[in-house]
Amino acid sequence: MNIRYRSHTMLAPLGHAIVFFARTAWHLPAALLQPRLWLPHWSHSLLGVLPLAAAAGIAMGIIAWLQLRNLLVPYGSVEALPRVLLLTVVWEFGPIAVAFVAAGRLGAGLAAELAALKESEQIDAAQVLGMRIIPRLVAPRVLGCILALPILTVFVDYLALASSYSAEALAGTMTWLEFARASLRHLNLLDTILSIIKTCVFGYLIACAGCYAGLRASGGAVAVGKAATQGVVRATLLVLLADVVLVKLIQLVVGSR
Repeated sequence: MNIRYRSHTMLAPLGHAIVFFARTAWHLPAALLQPRLWLPHWSHSLLGVLPLAAAAGIAMGIIAWLQLRNLLVPYGSVEALPRVLLLTVVWEFGPIAVAFVAAGRLGAGLAAELAALKESEQIDAAQVLGMRIIPRLVAPRVLGCILALPILTVFVDYLALASSYSAEALAGTMTWLEFARASLRHLNLLDTILSIIKTCVFGYLIACAGCYAGLRASGGAVAVGKAATQGVVRATLLVLLADVVLVKLIQLVVGSR
């Protein structure tokens, strides 16, 4: 009896979360037809993450250049440096860096925002007046995050590659023409598109995790801080799990061509 009760208490929150995520996904197409609802959240997500994402992109490009160049120079393979930099940034480093920054910024922000609304009983009042919470409050926020992350990923990819070339121009031997040719020689359009599209999945998971943590908050003002922490932790964990699955799916799609 005790074991059954414990298993129920452990699995019940997971079931609630799965239903919440599924209902949110169901309402996304309808939310897309109402830009006045999601455009403010899209701009907030884009501009809120942009400064941190830009800093991450620049640092990532320079650090990747430093590490990879030290690995390739002893083997006389410096000419492969641009290609390796481009593929690692576009395929993995860019999307995952944007996802982590968004998980910290948006996961906490959405959780705290909705938790504050819930603790001030504004959500309860809206429900009494007949407002449907997921279509009206959750879906526009999730859609804004989904549409913001691919744009941020492209921006971060360009910044990372620009900073890596700047480092090569200052301390290396390759010209811009050599760097660009070596970079683009093995870049495939399908690989690039799939890597950018997977950030839409990251955006969906991050926003849903933040909104779910906020709506489940309880316990007064302290609950807002707890919800923000839970939003970040859950969003980061979901991004890591999803990335493992998506990388394998992309490999299967690309390999089946």
